[in-house]
Amino acid sequence: MQLVGNWNYPTSIRFGAGRIAELGAATKAAGISRPLLVTDPRLAQLSPVKRALGVLAGDHVAVAVFHDVRPNPVAGNVAAGLAALRAGGHDGVIALGGGSALDAGKVIAFMAGQTRPMWDFEDVGDWWTRADPAGILPVVAVPTTAGTGSEVGRAGVITDEATHTKKVIFHPLMMPRITICDPELTVGMPPAVTAGTGMDALAHCLEAYCGPTYHPLADGIAVEGMRLVKENLARACRDGSDLAARAHMMSAAAMGATAFQKALGAIHALSHPVGALYDTHHGLTNAVFMPYVLAFNRTAIEAKIVRLAAYLGLPPTFAAFLDWVLALRAEIGIPHTLAGLGIDDAQFDRMSRMAPRDPTAGGNPVPLDEALCRRLYENALAGRI
Repeated sequence: MQLVGNWNYPTSIRFGAGRIAELGAATKAAGISRPLLVTDPRLAQLSPVKRALGVLAGDHVAVAVFHDVRPNPVAGNVAAGLAALRAGGHDGVIALGGGSALDAGKVIAFMAGQTRPMWDFEDVGDWWTRADPAGILPVVAVPTTAGTGSEVGRAGVITDEATHTKKVIFHPLMMPRITICDPELTVGMPPAVTAGTGMDALAHCLEAYCGPTYHPLADGIAVEGMRLVKENLARACRDGSDLAARAHMMSAAAMGATAFQKALGAIHALSHPVGALYDTHHGLTNAVFMPYVLAFNRTAIEAKIVRLAAYLGLPPTFAAFLDWVLALRAEIGIPHTLAGLGIDDAQFDRMSRMAPRDPTAGGNPVPLDEALCRRLYENALAGRI
């Protein structure tokens, strides 16, 4: 391993219960006077959006709402959002919601002043340098789930409807100017959503920690993020009003997204094709694949996992950590196999071709190819660890 790296850390975060009250001030501080609030159709009718709009009205910030965002956002959602942004003369975006709304809002703001097609900015090599930085509008991010960590990230995942492929759109200036992390906004999440999003945060921390490149800053954040998940995810699922557990999970989500600038891996590479083809919940899909990928990567990561287990207060063995993951999944209602997501082997050939080409595949500690991905899909369907 070469001891070299280029490291970046995220946006300005206003963290704490009740800090949604600062949304108007944060919007103005980000240089936005006419925001487009991007959210999803369900959330547009619920308390977090109503609270946000009330705060903005009180601070005399004129805002319009765009909510045509699917659970796995597609290119058409971005195009519609761009049309709304331009028609309304908006000069920035408030992205409010889970990972889907945050990703869509960030990409809409990114594309606002670009002349090239969106897919020209996929996270491939230095494609991000094709963008006109002056055409990127500022974003204020307000997460309402504790999972993706998109509120501190420099990318958005959008599905190409023509190929049914999830693609990562990346630019350093896509990072929100200001993020408001208010755990009160997550209190209404039902247990199943809390579980899926929380396991997404765990997957981000775990894959970042296990990645083969040198990034001790990311490793430290990932390890502490996993401790927060271990101590708080099941609590938040049992009692959605446990504000301390909600706050710790919101921290863990941001920590996972901060850490995975180092790497993601096979959990995500396998999950992305499933989400693109079957529209499954991303975090839940990651959770299903987690133990199968852990076992697959064991020879490359065992020493790291032993150290991690000790930090988490588990017996310092690989088996103890794997057993904890399995027990947590069972406790919070994660399906053990792909069948629990309604997935069979009908598209395994196609997914096995897609997975090793996913941008996250290169960060897996064990190199992936089509045959290995097929084996992992088969294991996850059969429950074979």
